[in-house]
Amino acid sequence: MATRVACIGECMMELSERPDGSLLRGYGGDTLNTALYLARLGVAVDYVTALGDDPWSEEMLAAWAAEGVGTAQVRRLPGRMPGLYIIRTDDKGERSFHYWRDSAAARDLFSGPGAAETRAALADYDLVYASGISLSLYGEAGRGALAETCRAVQARGGRVAFDTNYRPRGWPDKAKAQSAFRDAMAAADLIFASSEDLEWLYGPEGEEEVLRHHGRCEIVLKGSGSPPSVRVLAGSDDVTVPASPVAAVVDTTAAGDSFAAAYMAARLAGRPPAAAAACGHRLAGAVIGHRGAVIPRSAMPDLPLATEQGRP
Repeated sequence: MATRVACIGECMMELSERPDGSLLRGYGGDTLNTALYLARLGVAVDYVTALGDDPWSEEMLAAWAAEGVGTAQVRRLPGRMPGLYIIRTDDKGERSFHYWRDSAAARDLFSGPGAAETRAALADYDLVYASGISLSLYGEAGRGALAETCRAVQARGGRVAFDTNYRPRGWPDKAKAQSAFRDAMAAADLIFASSEDLEWLYGPEGEEEVLRHHGRCEIVLKGSGSPPSVRVLAGSDDVTVPASPVAAVVDTTAAGDSFAAAYMAARLAGRPPAAAAACGHRLAGAVIGHRGAVIPRSAMPDLPLATEQGRP
């Protein structure tokens, strides 16, 4: 029986402003990007979120299903809609993001009608993946419900993965973010951490916040050098895996999301941590060579994944 993965988070409508002021519509979300790449790599993955009953929610569901992502755990909330953000690019190529998401349906995933059913369904997955952005969606009660759900996953023999994606805009109270991230890292079996995220959140000693979990869980710590490297700590192993230089970096969107997907796919296929990190680098390297978060299928690299899925 194939390993079942659940990715928890939010997908928002995306409007990109063109030079003439017109807008190009799409959609995006960090854990959704990871789910899409997991599906392309042959992993049985469901996306777990809440959407409305509007036409754009329908479009999202159809697009995810076309990519092979399971949508059975997407809650539909009547009268609600997804969040929205606009990307504006200045004359120097720098992008700015402007959000309308306070009433997005995804914020109520762990509250209201259907929340109990969502939590019960999640407990049956083999691997549950969430990010710091996922945590920012929910209030204290919602984060508590998510934490309790993750404990239920682990009690049934499943595992929990957490990515430290930190976006200050999503956390008006930095102290709450620091506390929520500490709790999430302490509860995770696999942590994807960025030294940049940790420094933004905790200051110069940020890496110590994740390294204290060495020996208790598997840690993938991404550095900020060029080309990037990751430090992988699993059991007694502590190795650094560098990435190969990329000829031309076009767009770094979803580099970390795709890395996490390839790493988890490789680990689920039975590859050791260092080999999984190399797979992550290869997919991320392909992604940053294209514009947008999701590259054409024809651009997907042939990763050396085992054919039989195992457990990480």
